[in-house]
Amino acid sequence: MIDVGGGFRAIFGAGVLDRCLEEGIAFDHCYGVSAGSANLTSFLAHQHGRNHTFYTQYAFRKEYASVNSFIHNHNFANLDYVYGTLSNHDGENPLDYEAFAANPAQFTVVACDARDGSTKYFTKDDMHYDDYDILKASSAVPVACQPYVIDGVPYFDGGIADPVPVQKAIDDGCDRIVLVLTRPKDVIREQHKDVAPARILRRSHPKAAERLLERYATYNTEVAAAKQYEAEGKVLILAPEELYGLSTLSKTYEGLERMYRAGYGQAGRIADFLAA
Repeated sequence: MIDVGGGFRAIFGAGVLDRCLEEGIAFDHCYGVSAGSANLTSFLAHQHGRNHTFYTQYAFRKEYASVNSFIHNHNFANLDYVYGTLSNHDGENPLDYEAFAANPAQFTVVACDARDGSTKYFTKDDMHYDDYDILKASSAVPVACQPYVIDGVPYFDGGIADPVPVQKAIDDGCDRIVLVLTRPKDVIREQHKDVAPARILRRSHPKAAERLLERYATYNTEVAAAKQYEAEGKVLILAPEELYGLSTLSKTYEGLERMYRAGYGQAGRIADFLAA
């Protein structure tokens, strides 16, 4: 299972994964990018509905993601609040870390090394009790968030390095892949929205800025490869038909609910794909 995330659009994947839990569908290896890594963490811990609560309730708090958070914490999305205050054992909605750790599935989290723009693949061994730093690293949207530092290394959102890691999964030996996109699969990503953030990012992290400028091409190339693998029967692509007014950093309650239901409905295709 690959969940590519996408900020608030990533509630689509939450719907997919909740239905998988209801139907008892499991995966040998899960790959998460940005918010997709958080979706998969709850899934691996068998916490049905947990992701939905984060997107539709907590996300409307100013502490979670807001201009106020950006002013006070230099992060539009307060990653420490989301993956620390709320998620630690004494938080409002803690991750069941014991269940997560006991799940035999492998777990890969994608991030971008802010120093040189290279791709970093964290593993399940990098997640510890009350230490969900790899989720923060993978979700640190450039400019909207400061890079998240782990062991002295700054990281940005995995979506600028390997946004659709289907080839990574193939190279790792996976032969049946469910890919969760959060944009319509035939919509070509364009560069223009990344130009201004890349210009700002270039002052502090020029290599990461280059990757950000190239993200549109990387994404389009990787989706095209996924479609080819789908034609060969190796990949099942699940994607929304529209965005319901959502973007990476903007949302409405109605849009979130509709996107969640869209993901839940699309997940009905998974069982037949895996059984074929």
